[in-house]
Amino acid sequence: MTQIDEKLEPILTEVLRRNAGEVEFHQAVCEVLGSLGRVVAKHPDYLDDALIERICEPERQIIFRVPWVDDKGHVQINRGFRVQFNSALGPYKGGIRFHPSVNLGIIKFLGFEQTFKNALTGMPIGGGKGGSDFNPRGRSDGEIMRFCQSFMTELHRHIGEYTDVPAGDIGVGGREIGYMFGQYKRLTNRYEAGVLTGKGLVYGGSRARKEATGYGAVYFVERMLATKGTDFAGKRVVVSGSGNVAIYTMEKILSFGGIVVACSDSSGYVVDESGIDLDLVKEIKEVRRERISEYARLKGTGAHYIEGGSIWDVACDVAMPSATQNELTGKDARTLVKNGVIAVGEGANMPSTPDAVHIFQEAGVLFAPGKAANAGGVATSALEMQQNASRDSWTFEQTEERLAMIMRSIHDICAETAEEYGATGDYVLGANIAGFVRVAEAMRALGLI
Repeated sequence: MTQIDEKLEPILTEVLRRNAGEVEFHQAVCEVLGSLGRVVAKHPDYLDDALIERICEPERQIIFRVPWVDDKGHVQINRGFRVQFNSALGPYKGGIRFHPSVNLGIIKFLGFEQTFKNALTGMPIGGGKGGSDFNPRGRSDGEIMRFCQSFMTELHRHIGEYTDVPAGDIGVGGREIGYMFGQYKRLTNRYEAGVLTGKGLVYGGSRARKEATGYGAVYFVERMLATKGTDFAGKRVVVSGSGNVAIYTMEKILSFGGIVVACSDSSGYVVDESGIDLDLVKEIKEVRRERISEYARLKGTGAHYIEGGSIWDVACDVAMPSATQNELTGKDARTLVKNGVIAVGEGANMPSTPDAVHIFQEAGVLFAPGKAANAGGVATSALEMQQNASRDSWTFEQTEERLAMIMRSIHDICAETAEEYGATGDYVLGANIAGFVRVAEAMRALGLI
């Protein structure tokens, strides 16, 4: 566990007690508190008025039943969640995740991380997260529509463009957002375009939104590599996952001259030493909705599939974990370091375990934490909200230019904050402190909330 300043230990102890068994949430809080020792030494007033304790406690936690009918006419029951974590900077903002692993602790960890991530963007948005233990894999379009409609029938009571603005996440893409927006419109009798982001272009979505998280992570790592006088050109890159974030991470890396040699899904990973054929990955994942093992079968010569195992066994210069939390372990980190990795950029939320982060930092590997590196998605969601509010629609180039500017600014804020607090090059500490200070200052200004 991260070393915690003795002044912060009672706060962590109380968080662990009040949120028993929620290990991902514990991990996220511990990481942030582990960075704040230098802050409270310099600014002890942050310990006043239970400010840090309030930041660690969600403003609202909503759990609800989601009944729906499958294609066989059987009634199914799932559980829905929305954790509205902090609105000091603006309306709650954060995705909805549909995955069997979803529980309250995971949604709280995601909402906590989202609060600081959103603060780093400089946009006026607070932090929240939601989801359900519903598994969309193998379900028909009709089943997914009926589930999304039932989910939104309850959720619509708690959201709004000035209250809480959900988006997509794992298991929730354009199809699911469309079904949920349709149900929200039906229930409220309002065309409130700003209530959801990640919408289709024909009904208020933003260009570059689906690309934004992946592109943004690459922009951050590009800026990070530049501090060492290098870039992506000619670098071997491994990207875990093959969903939205991974696909557009690979796309931007290729545009910068990098060579992506491996990607994965939950069943295993593929290696293609000649460079992953991104068009084929898109066909398999976005059109056919099949497993990544199909890549090796369809590509043939030069590509091979490894069932199970660890994608981090593949030697690379840059690693981009872009699948899910805690996917990259200490053992994986040691393998990557041994094989010569120089930079790691987190496209997913907290994909590296604390041991892995420590190993990277001890080895001098450039490390971009998710709350900074994958902020491009929510930043572009905020740009979508801006377009909706002004009844405007920007070009792809306009939106991507803003995204690139935001991500480079986030990098620079993290680097400058780390340097200010005597930890030059520590992007984890820089991101945690910069995000914390912005939220804390807003909360103090608003009084005891």
